[in-house]
Amino acid sequence: MERATNDKAAASRVPQESAWLSSEGSSDEITGQYREYRRCGGRSNKKHSDTYDSGTSDSEPSESDEESEGDESADDQDSPVSLKDTEVTDGDFDRLVESLRQTDVGSDTSGLLTKVWDFNAEQQDAEFKDDLRAASGVGRVKKKRGRRIGPVLSQQVKSLIGDGNQAYVDNDLKESIRIMLEVIRIEPRAASAWSVLAQCHEDLGEMQKALQLRIMAAHLLHDPELWERLAAQSKQLGYNEQAIYCYRKLYTLDPTNVKALLDRAFIAKEIGDLRTARHSLLTVLKHMPHDLGVLKELRPILIETSDLSTCASLFQSAFEHYQSVFPSGHTIDPESGAPIPGGGFDMMDLFVLADLYNTSTLAQYEKAVQVIKRGCRWLQGRLQQRYWDMCEDDREYDVDPVTMPHYDFVRDGEPRPGMYPLDVNARHRLAVARIKMGDLEEGKMHANIILSEDIMDYAPLFAEIADAYFERELYAEARHIYEQLGADASAAACRRMLGDLREAAEVYHHADHVEVILADPLNNDAKMKLAEIYEVLNEPRKALDLVHQGKYSRNAGLEERSWVYRPNRPDDEQGTPAPGSSLFEEKSRGRTKTAPSKSKSGLTAAQVKALEDQKEREALRAYSRIKDLWPGMMKGDEASEREWLLEAEKLVETFRETRNLFLTTKHNPFQGMFRQRRPSKRSNEAEEDNMASRLQLELESEQLSQKTKDTRGKVNAFRGVSFDEWLQLFMQFAFLLTNRGQYTIAEEVLRHILYSNAYQEPSVKDTIRLAIIACAIRAGQFSVVVEQCRRLINIHQFNNEPFRLLCATLASGLPQTDAFIVSTLQKHILRDLKIHDTAVKNRDALKWNVVSHRWTMASAGSSKTDDGDEGVDDDAAEFVRGASITTTSSDSAKPPYPTTHNPMIVGIYGQICCAAKSYQSAICRAMQRQADNRHHLVAQGLAFLSRYRTLRTNLSPNLLDEVEFNFGRAFQQLGLHSHAARHYEHVLALSEDKRVRHEDIGIAREAAYNLSLIYATTGATPLAQALYQKWLSL
Repeated sequence: MERATNDKAAASRVPQESAWLSSEGSSDEITGQYREYRRCGGRSNKKHSDTYDSGTSDSEPSESDEESEGDESADDQDSPVSLKDTEVTDGDFDRLVESLRQTDVGSDTSGLLTKVWDFNAEQQDAEFKDDLRAASGVGRVKKKRGRRIGPVLSQQVKSLIGDGNQAYVDNDLKESIRIMLEVIRIEPRAASAWSVLAQCHEDLGEMQKALQLRIMAAHLLHDPELWERLAAQSKQLGYNEQAIYCYRKLYTLDPTNVKALLDRAFIAKEIGDLRTARHSLLTVLKHMPHDLGVLKELRPILIETSDLSTCASLFQSAFEHYQSVFPSGHTIDPESGAPIPGGGFDMMDLFVLADLYNTSTLAQYEKAVQVIKRGCRWLQGRLQQRYWDMCEDDREYDVDPVTMPHYDFVRDGEPRPGMYPLDVNARHRLAVARIKMGDLEEGKMHANIILSEDIMDYAPLFAEIADAYFERELYAEARHIYEQLGADASAAACRRMLGDLREAAEVYHHADHVEVILADPLNNDAKMKLAEIYEVLNEPRKALDLVHQGKYSRNAGLEERSWVYRPNRPDDEQGTPAPGSSLFEEKSRGRTKTAPSKSKSGLTAAQVKALEDQKEREALRAYSRIKDLWPGMMKGDEASEREWLLEAEKLVETFRETRNLFLTTKHNPFQGMFRQRRPSKRSNEAEEDNMASRLQLELESEQLSQKTKDTRGKVNAFRGVSFDEWLQLFMQFAFLLTNRGQYTIAEEVLRHILYSNAYQEPSVKDTIRLAIIACAIRAGQFSVVVEQCRRLINIHQFNNEPFRLLCATLASGLPQTDAFIVSTLQKHILRDLKIHDTAVKNRDALKWNVVSHRWTMASAGSSKTDDGDEGVDDDAAEFVRGASITTTSSDSAKPPYPTTHNPMIVGIYGQICCAAKSYQSAICRAMQRQADNRHHLVAQGLAFLSRYRTLRTNLSPNLLDEVEFNFGRAFQQLGLHSHAARHYEHVLALSEDKRVRHEDIGIAREAAYNLSLIYATTGATPLAQALYQKWLSL
């Protein structure tokens, strides 16, 4: 009874608010009343006006409370929580109400929480009344008292709360639950109703539902201690996501509660939510800077998420902090009196920091050296001896020759070696850093000291030193260490890089080295490396068998992993809360950790950078091997050539598969694998300026601005190899493939790199085209030769060198002749001949075509090309745009006008016409339909023949048969057979004496044959037979 009285008293102290909805009525009536309420601006209708006016409030929310609530809600939204609801409308409380509504389907609360109400109207109405009292001076504005606990309740709600409390006191739990659910239906933000309802479910033994309801009430009470209890209960029941949420709310209400952050981080780490754990621990570090316990918890999380830079920065700051706080290098434990090295920042923390700097991701080897040297000096109590930092070497930690007799490393200069003691693990970090940074003398000195230790005790240190040697391509030193460790695969790799292919194959395949293949049937890496060696050794059968084994084992491994792995294993389901028992989507409490946030490629930015660094090291190693094999390959050594081709193919495919080298904007130079991106949000003015610049550059060829843009971000190397070396590799690779009968692949490679952003300079593209021509000549593909020569002719207009190249590449032979007389080449040269002739006679008749970037005829209209010319003229445009990078004005990209006629083009065109027999004389033209004045053409033709007879007679009077034959052939073409027969008979008469003397009769037989055709067509058959017997018989 006393408890009910207290509950009623507490309820009477809670601010009241009118219930604008009655406890009875259908859902349609409720919806209509709600709409009427909103239409009236938050005022209730006449039916409920009395109950609304009777509600009073003992306390009103202050402005500071409202601001703090707003800040709290904003802070809560920073940390994403995975909820079951799909609509987020009114903060955390409304999200949880919606979640409870969805998870309580089928229970006795079904249908009671089916609406998310908007309470802004009542709050604004109460504030309006307060402002009205203050402005009018009528009435008293009540003093505001801190945070409001719930909304203003109406008398009806108060009465229902009292009835529910009384039913609970009478132990009528079902009635109490029914009444409190009715209260919640009317006013979901009545905190006391949620509390009584939760207590009822707890008394009924429904602990999970009681916990949900208490979380609802906690959103209204804003009590940090309540959130802490709810978090502990959620964790105890296995609701980890819910516990994380409760701890977040607790920290929001009490920002000084570091324990809440730690508990939240530990739970998040347990379920694999590394992002939340990282954020929580970093926040703890803001309250407890440089705390070593927090750093040790945070370190594996940062390493797992590949955030090595943040981890190194935190440990570096802690190192500097402890150095400044404990300059002596130690402190005393107040309880035991024992010294504490570094005040807690001991040697292991130095190793962690040095290892971070030695990673390939950070690659800050100089900092690793400084950390070890300065850290060990500080821990030895010699912090003031900073003069050792002036020494570039590590003489401070040289070994005393007395303690190590075989140590013979001698130093020169001052200061003299300090010979201070140095831990083996610290010296190992120094050795790795020195080797990786290229200081091989110091690195080998430290490495030799470590290698003198027992290999059984320091095997991991030996392996890391060998890896550092291998990375620096010191294969001989690495092989010796790998062999001591029994790492046969790595030792075989070293032997292969040193050129000992047979020994490498034996190491891979030897029966004693079972760890390579026999002990691990799924070791595909070793199999593929052995297959590559067999391929170089010209043993393709063995290589093919290993490849097949690798494919089979890979498929078997995939099947085994797919059988073993099950996302929802029964073992993981043990201890997992039942569905719907938590307000959040709970994750499994197994040991599996979720991966950090990744990009579309499945890798984080740091992982992508580390992968690119690894690929760069592999490319440099492969190119170094290619350079070693190059002399043997050029001499014709078969083994060297095969291995060279194998290594070159890997590099070529690596280059061709890199998307950054083949962008759609070909005329922007290659800017590296990780170029700086422009801001995604720019002002409208910046966008307009950028567009104007691009259009001006495209239409007016503003080379100066393009030069400024391109030279600023241009990169001249890819993965450590310059583009000139890459081009030399491509060309030699294509030449070898062509010699081996694989011209198609060679042409594909060379044509592909023409589209690379790295090779858009005109001179480089000319070189690639010359390489294509060379391969095509070797393979007999003369149509490709003509195509590439035509492209060069278009690019270099008014230049004779491409024409000389065309004639030289098609010197002799039937296939060359067929390619030389193709009609598209004939039209192409005729078009250039006309342009050249017009440029000499009438330059005004030419115009500069901004599309094809060539001089064209002004009357040509559109830039329409003949059949087979598609894409050929585009190369001239690419040449000009590429040349614009290195020029300063648009006119400089235009080729200069010729000043004299070019006999070379006329000669080449004449040769093509003669070879193709496609020339037409005036008489032949007169016989066609297109002739508009045949008499003029016939007269012109005969005038040419007469002039030729005059010139020929003066030079060679004995060759008049040729002149007569030409006249006869002309008259025969015109159908004047009588005139033609007279000239043919004259030819036969001039050759009669030669026939009798059995000398060369010249063209008498041709004349006799043509004359016989005339006789046959005119009916003079006996005369034709006489010619056959006399001149055309053997």
